[in-house]
Amino acid sequence: MTNETTKLIKLGKNIQNARKIRKLSQNELAEMLNISREHLAKIETAKRKISLGLLFSLCNVLNVEEKDLFDFDK
Repeated sequence: MTNETTKLIKLGKNIQNARKIRKLSQNELAEMLNISREHLAKIETAKRKISLGLLFSLCNVLNVEEKDLFDFDK
């Protein structure tokens, strides 16, 4: 597994944790972001990379700072 893959997995888990803390389903969050649930699921499982624009939107919707999603030491 490459370092990039490991980081994408950790980022996906941090996104998933932030979503769950706010008690949102994948469907609810995806709807708020104007993406499909499948797209969000692939981001959370590191099967798809997140675009910068979507990352900013996600942080805004979840009220979390970008740096917190990239904190891989949690």
